[in-house]
Amino acid sequence: MSSPPAIARRSGEERPARGTRFAYQGFDIHADTGTIVCRYSTDSDDFTEVFTFSPDGDWDRPEVWSAARILFLAAGVSYYKTTAAQVVDLRPVGISKVEERFLRAYYVHGLGEYAFKNRLDLSDIEFNGDLRDPSPLRYQSVRNKPLIPFGGGIDSIVTTELVAPRTADAALFIVNRLNDRFSAIEAPAAVTGLPVVRAERELDAKVLAPTRETGYLNGHVPVTGVLSAAAVLAAVLDGRDAVVMSNEWSASSPTVILDGTPVNHQWSKSVEFETLFRDVVAESLGDGLQYFSRLRSFSELKIAEIFSSLKRYHHTFRSCNRAFALKPQDRYEKWCGECDKCCFIDLILAPFIEPEALREVFSGAEPLDRADLVDRFRTLVGTMPESKPFECVGDLQECIAAVKLAASNPRRKEQPVLKAIANELGEPATSVEELLRPIGRNFVPDIYATTADLA
Repeated sequence: MSSPPAIARRSGEERPARGTRFAYQGFDIHADTGTIVCRYSTDSDDFTEVFTFSPDGDWDRPEVWSAARILFLAAGVSYYKTTAAQVVDLRPVGISKVEERFLRAYYVHGLGEYAFKNRLDLSDIEFNGDLRDPSPLRYQSVRNKPLIPFGGGIDSIVTTELVAPRTADAALFIVNRLNDRFSAIEAPAAVTGLPVVRAERELDAKVLAPTRETGYLNGHVPVTGVLSAAAVLAAVLDGRDAVVMSNEWSASSPTVILDGTPVNHQWSKSVEFETLFRDVVAESLGDGLQYFSRLRSFSELKIAEIFSSLKRYHHTFRSCNRAFALKPQDRYEKWCGECDKCCFIDLILAPFIEPEALREVFSGAEPLDRADLVDRFRTLVGTMPESKPFECVGDLQECIAAVKLAASNPRRKEQPVLKAIANELGEPATSVEELLRPIGRNFVPDIYATTADLA
């Protein structure tokens, strides 16, 4: 992977005051309504979050409590961030050594961007709680019955197409806020033809209020960790044997290096998160449920190459940030064509899809055609200060390789962005050939692997 920008914290910079204590109070399971109610508190406030699953699930399974506990532990970060307390108190619920190891990384690294932007150092967090030594339940699942968390972008679409044809029992998993669905997810989900397992998440209203009213700290949280835990519970309720994620090789690449410490916007999609989370799942459920990323050894360039052949999705998928605005009235029903995600998706697909076809995807105006977006693309390839953006975008080397490949297409040579930046770049440290082959380790079980995983 390429080296992200390295910066140093300014000496003497003022940091916000932190809270004293954040506590995990407990959780309740209401099988009749299919809800999990999670309770937390800070020095001054109590918080409740409610997750709703199908009440038709197998709520009598003893493993449901263990899976709900994982969700309870993962969801706490949304409330911890209000005060960034120095002590995380788990005495009401206890904590195992495996859980503590996971939570320490989850808070310190998963909240790395939040800490960076709020000028905080979370390395001194203390986790207090009575030691628990759980015996894993031997969760019995149905073999080859995977659950695929689905977000509507090229990654989860490629995972679906790699996994679903090999089994008759695959299903998608989609999490929404209460009574709220995103068309950017629903449209490509319908194209898959697969059944959808759903969950709804109702955050405590206090954390959604404007910070000027609450005085809370705010920022990015490792939301993929929360969604992963929700998927584990949904899989247990349905007797499934796998939660199949769509996190690629470069999700482990830091966004920036601060005082020698990596800060990664995508940490909860990284191989470090995957490793630690798998340990928590195994401790709680044994080996009956596998959690892994199907794309862990694939670069974004390889994923784009695969996606380019999946033409039935080309006019329904959408990764534009503005399609996922919090308020429904603010959501775009098409690609905005100018945000970091739009620019990255255009760039990574450009080597494999002709400009005429991508212009149709972007409603007639491909971002690479717009000279006013040159600097935004420069942040993706690392030639602007403080690259790369805090977004779910590829590694710098993947982006450089995509520019080189796209610029070699005679039908693209006159595109303003490629003309401006292609000659500014050296060769990528990782060659195109390497990026199109499997890279690094993965946890894909043999039953879900294909020849595409062989180097």
